[in-house]
Order: sequence, then C-alpha cells, then structure tokens
Amino acid sequence: MSRGFVKEDDQEEAPFIPPRAALPAGEINYVTPNGYQKLLNERDSIENKLSHLDIEDEKEKRHQRAILTGSLNLLNERIVSSRILQLEEQAQDEVRFGATVTFKLEGKPAQKFQLVGVDEADIKQNKIAFVAPISRGLTGKKVGDSTVVFIGGKNQQIEILDISYS
Repeated sequence: MSRGFVKEDDQEEAPFIPPRAALPAGEINYVTPNGYQKLLNERDSIENKLSHLDIEDEKEKRHQRAILTGSLNLLNERIVSSRILQLEEQAQDEVRFGATVTFKLEGKPAQKFQLVGVDEADIKQNKIAFVAPISRGLTGKKVGDSTVVFIGGKNQQIEILDISYS
C-alpha cells in the first residue's frame, strides 16, 4: 500500500527492547546457583507485570506489552542456555568460575571480586563476569601466583592473595 493512504497517527514505532548482558559467541552461559535464581525471579517479575498491565491507552498498552514480551523472550533464551556450576565442585585451590578472589594490582590496595555469569555481574557488588579480561587473567591461578592482565589501557601485574568459594 502506498504511504499516501496511511494516516501518520496509525504508525507505531517499534519498541526498543534492552539487550541482555553480552555473552560472547561460543561461550557457555555459566551461572552460579544464586545467579540462576535471580534469572528465575526476574522472569516471575516480568510475567507478573505482563499479567497486571493496567494501562488505559490501547496504543501504549500494546507498546508496553511488546517491550515486556520481548524482554521475557530474551530472558527465557538466557535461562534455557544456563549451565549452573556448583561452587563446592570447583577446584578450591585455584581461581575458577564462582571464586571470590582477593588480589593486588601493583601500587593499589587489595581488591576482592567474585567471578560470576554475565547476567549476575555487578561491579557495585564486587561481581565481575567470567568473560571480563581480568577474570580471564585470574582463572587457573593459585594463591601467591602473579599474572599480567591488560586493564585500564595498560598491562598490569596482579598478585593473587586469597581464593574462596562461598
């Protein structure tokens, strides 16, 4: 149909659906048990919002429903692809997925981070994704080991001070 016969008000803009955290192609979607539970809780929350969508304006209601449905579809894909790793099954003497690592960058105070799945990563909670450069540099190392990691635009020496799984 020609655009000349379509009213401009009838055109709805495609909704923007925020993407999930990036998971590089070919990577397994590892999650901690807590991370998996958070994904399930998020799904419950979205489903609840969908079932209780109380918007009078039909156009706005369709728009919100499309955003929520799109977000739910992306989340379900992530849940289905999840592979839960039990922390107690990891090699306790070296840095692996789920480890909480205390380390020291040269010239800086000690820092502590947990290596988690991409959806669980939150720098404010000291949780970094297992695919982050610093995580990759720490993986496989033991207490007392040092390694060089490219972060902050330069190579930096990191020393492993402590490893725990809790």
